[in-house]
Amino acid sequence: MTGKQRGGVRHERDEGPLIDAEPDREQASTALVLAGGGLSGIAWELGVLHGLVEAAPELASAILGAGIIVGTSAGATVGAQLASGAPLARLAEAQLAPPTAELATSVNLYELFARLADLASGAEDIEAAGRQIGRMALKARPADAERRLEAIAARLPASAWPSCDLRLTAVDAESGALRVFTSSDAVLLRDAVAASSAVPGIWPAVEIGARRYIDGAVRSMTNADLAAGAARVLVLQPLPEETAPWGNLGVELQALGPAKVVVIRSDDASLAAIGDNPLDPANRPAAVRAGRRLGAQWASELGRCWSTRRP
Repeated sequence: MTGKQRGGVRHERDEGPLIDAEPDREQASTALVLAGGGLSGIAWELGVLHGLVEAAPELASAILGAGIIVGTSAGATVGAQLASGAPLARLAEAQLAPPTAELATSVNLYELFARLADLASGAEDIEAAGRQIGRMALKARPADAERRLEAIAARLPASAWPSCDLRLTAVDAESGALRVFTSSDAVLLRDAVAASSAVPGIWPAVEIGARRYIDGAVRSMTNADLAAGAARVLVLQPLPEETAPWGNLGVELQALGPAKVVVIRSDDASLAAIGDNPLDPANRPAAVRAGRRLGAQWASELGRCWSTRRP
């Protein structure tokens, strides 16, 4: 059953028996899918989560204790922050403070996406598109790589990988293949987050081992299919899906099988707050406030969808 809601689309796929009152660990698993959206997207996602748990404290353990976290681009930062155990309220409130380490850049992200779409046009599959975008990214001369890594490190409350199943997406700039970084890889958390959010032509590709990686959003803004196996999934999507011509959230959701899935997308107020340049740190306060309002509006819907009780 699929139904439209203000600020998002709800997808419920569990038409069979509801979960038992005392489900086993596998069936009780929860996943967060945190999509790309620049600095504004980081703020908005933190705001949405804060609004959800403020309005429905009973959801806090499921959301903040999610067994699987899939982070792409902005979502990689949010995922690493949440998984560190840092208080959500503190993370959200930090978005209201003047940034000290973020690198500002002037870009219309929607225009950039259009240029990347033209660059990838005619590619026979998503990996071929990734290779074409990767070639452009490797030829570009974006911001200083060390300063960029310093900015990423400053966002993270902890430098070590968390104990939960954190999955951070990136794309190999030469092969176009998806790479999912986890704690099992011998990769610094900072480097994995930086690779996942290396916007082509804006931020430098990140060298890890013998490979160079760019933004995981080149494959998909959400990469929601990586949450397969969870019984409940929450997807946060700051930017309109149509702005990125690659990836298909509808197809990705099909890979989640019978999971109870809720997708929260930006409403008009959120999009206005995020702005045309989501990479501008000055947009963060408005974005986190808009996200917090929207999260509060969605709390009852999320609780109803994830409920283990029959109506």
